[in-house]
Amino acid sequence: MDTPQNLRQRLYSIIFHTDTPAGQRFDRYLLLTILASLVVVMLDSIDSIHSQHAGLMAGIEWAFTALFAIEYAVRLYCSPKPLRYAFSFFGLIDLLAILSGILALFFADSQYLLIIRVIRMLRVFRVLKLSPYLRQANFLLTALRGSKQKIIVFFAGIATLVTVFGTLMYVIEGPAHGFTSIPKGIYWAVVTLTTVGFGDIVPQTPLGQALSTLVMITGYSIIAVPTGIFTAELANAMRGDELSHECPSCAKDTHEPAAAFCNRCGSSLFPRQGQQG
Repeated sequence: MDTPQNLRQRLYSIIFHTDTPAGQRFDRYLLLTILASLVVVMLDSIDSIHSQHAGLMAGIEWAFTALFAIEYAVRLYCSPKPLRYAFSFFGLIDLLAILSGILALFFADSQYLLIIRVIRMLRVFRVLKLSPYLRQANFLLTALRGSKQKIIVFFAGIATLVTVFGTLMYVIEGPAHGFTSIPKGIYWAVVTLTTVGFGDIVPQTPLGQALSTLVMITGYSIIAVPTGIFTAELANAMRGDELSHECPSCAKDTHEPAAAFCNRCGSSLFPRQGQQG
């Protein structure tokens, strides 16, 4: 029979380690449970379903809340440093998923209708519990960090463009055609430049229509710029870490992770055993 210490170690291996068959099974079941709870939250937000099946939805929500509470308690029990886990990002998210569900179930709809709607939506934060399973998202985060400066410069340029276009449209069209202020013109420029085109504000004068055409063409021209920047950084991130080793011939300092020869000049990166000494 397992001692308490052995039980804690087994639970820790299953819950916190994903490189074992038991840990992978636990992750799959937990993932399915989280997704199912999100489906229940979304269905409960539909008035027709909530009015007809409020009791059933509440019972299912109680079951999910109890499961998440048990999982949280087991994580605290088997963690070597329970307080460190409790105050970590995912520990706080786990606690939020439990508390928000309990609060939503205890308050009465008839008395606190508006509060309940807000509290119920807090249960959607359970989706943040999915983030440990999205391991490929690390590539996206790396690509975003690598392209941060380029994207900031791009958005600064876009902000300048929409400010100029919005001001010009305010001057050309004026309040008579719906452009009552420069911020209103900037709003129109953003909508037009992003090719959304709500149509709530439309230029009426020939000069304004010509400017609108220029803005739309500009929007189509630049819409692929951030995509290209991000795609290039994502490709770099998915190649893996580069080998930091200077080529003895051409001084190129980075190469593929398992490279033995320089991809610029073809020279050997490392001396052969017979050449050493």
